[in-house]
Amino acid sequence: MMDVARLAGVSHQTVSRVLNEHKNVSEQTRLKVRAAIAELGYRPDRAARALVTGTSQVIGVVAQNSSLFGPASMLTAFEEAAQATGFAVNVSSVRSLDERSIADAVERHLDQRVAGLVVIAPVASAGPALEQLPADVPLVTIDGDPERTSTLVTVDQVAGARAATQRLLDAGHRSVWHISGPSDWFDAAGRVRGWEETLHAAGLEIPPLLTGDWSAASGYRNGQLLARLPDVTAVFTANDHIALGLLRALNEHGRRVPGDVSIIGFDDVPEAAYFTPPLTTVRPDFAAVATATLELLMTQIQAGRADSGTRRTIAPVLIERDSVAPPGGS
Repeated sequence: MMDVARLAGVSHQTVSRVLNEHKNVSEQTRLKVRAAIAELGYRPDRAARALVTGTSQVIGVVAQNSSLFGPASMLTAFEEAAQATGFAVNVSSVRSLDERSIADAVERHLDQRVAGLVVIAPVASAGPALEQLPADVPLVTIDGDPERTSTLVTVDQVAGARAATQRLLDAGHRSVWHISGPSDWFDAAGRVRGWEETLHAAGLEIPPLLTGDWSAASGYRNGQLLARLPDVTAVFTANDHIALGLLRALNEHGRRVPGDVSIIGFDDVPEAAYFTPPLTTVRPDFAAVATATLELLMTQIQAGRADSGTRRTIAPVLIERDSVAPPGGS
């Protein structure tokens, strides 16, 4: 900044006023300072500016370094929503959402005086770390523990699972099997709950729960078992990749979809419409989750204090395609 001031022939306070867009600077002086900034390639130090003002235009996000469709889509949607408001997003990706990793990532963000924090915390291991975060920092958790008192935005996993299971029952199936995600994921637990509640409400016996790991390989592995059970006519899978693996296993065993077995997935990945057959699935509204998260965070930032206990639950939508038919249908 001192170099810019010398080149422009003004004080460093004047340079600061130009950078902060103060009105009491003449247009001629403003142009001289801007020209000096361009010539020197000067860029303001966000961290230093935050130390002076105590605030920043940066939101810190903690997320697991994952290629899984749901978390990756959630992060992308939030970055796009934040940028539209003029805030930058600084993402700390961690290998695992454990207490130490989250605490270290949060500490890095706080050192940079971020305006607020967002933690994408879909697994149970994140809970202890969230309990230790400073109570005065604006914070919103995405897909966190629904039993924890915190400001939380999440997809209504239970409602999505109910819609999928009910759609299969409405097609005439007298039982619906489920391949779940990992048991330590809140998303997976919510989808199991919705599946079980729907079958219970219909007075039907709940089949044994099969567990996957979100991968197509786990769908294929469980599909090898289901394909050998002739009474299996309908399966709700915890995500579309599990459904993809299941489709292959059924095909290898000569079980037609939807002629012999109907399938519904979850997530509506871009490829779901191009599966054979095109997959009926549940679509989470990631953009709505991002918008709600940003609204809750901005409310805290503008109020200058953290909040706790506010909840936003975003309903997903069932997307009808060709993988569901009545038992024995075409």
